[in-house]
Amino acid sequence: MDGTPTTRPTDTAGLPSYRLLACAAVAGTVLVAGALYDDHPPQPSPAQPWASSAQHAPDRTPPPADVEPLPPADPVRLLIPAIGVNAPLARLELNEAGALRPPPADEPGLAGWYGDGAAPGEVGTAIAAGHVDTPAGRGVFYRLGALTEGDTIDVVREDRRTAVFTVDAVEVHAKSDFPDEKVYGDADRPELRVITCGGDYSPSTGYQGNVVVYATLSAVR
Repeated sequence: MDGTPTTRPTDTAGLPSYRLLACAAVAGTVLVAGALYDDHPPQPSPAQPWASSAQHAPDRTPPPADVEPLPPADPVRLLIPAIGVNAPLARLELNEAGALRPPPADEPGLAGWYGDGAAPGEVGTAIAAGHVDTPAGRGVFYRLGALTEGDTIDVVREDRRTAVFTVDAVEVHAKSDFPDEKVYGDADRPELRVITCGGDYSPSTGYQGNVVVYATLSAVR
C-alpha cells in the first residue's frame, strides 16, 4: 500500500509516519460519521490536562522501576473498566494518502491500533483509535472523555500478557491546532495514546477536535 510504513517505527526516524497519522486523526471523517444523539459525548474536565511545563515524556514522573517494557506482540483486546469498554482490537494501517484507515463504521464496538507503530507495552508510543459514534450506533469510545487521571487501561496481547496503563491526562485538542509532537512523538518508555473525536460539534463539518488519553505502562500481568 502506497504511503504505508513497512517497518515498525522505534525512534525519531519513524516520526514522519506519526505525523501522517496525526493528520489522519484530526481529519473530520476519520473517526466519526457525525453526532447522532441528543446527548453529547462526555468531554475532559478542565482539571484533566497536564500543566504546560509537563507536556513531554522526559518531564513526567517515570513508571515504577520494577515495570519492565515488553517485547513486541500484537494486541488483541482493550479494556477500560471505568467506562465499560471491553473491545477487540483491529490492526489499522495508513491509506495511499498517508491517512489512518479507521475501524469499519458498521462495527462501532471495534477499536483499532496503529500496526506499524509501537505495540502496547513495548518502548515507544502506541496508538489506539476508535469511533465516538457511527450510523450503526454509539462508538466504542463514546465515553472516552469521562476518563480521569489514575484510571487504568488494560491491553491484552497475543503473547497472553496484559499491559496495564495508568492514565496521566485526558485532553481535547482542536483539529486546527493539533499538537503532533506531543501526541505522536516517540517515547523512551512504553506509552499509550487513545484517540477519538470530540470537542464542539458542527452539523456541517462534524466534531471540531479530538479527545486524547495519555497513559503510561504501570504493570504487566
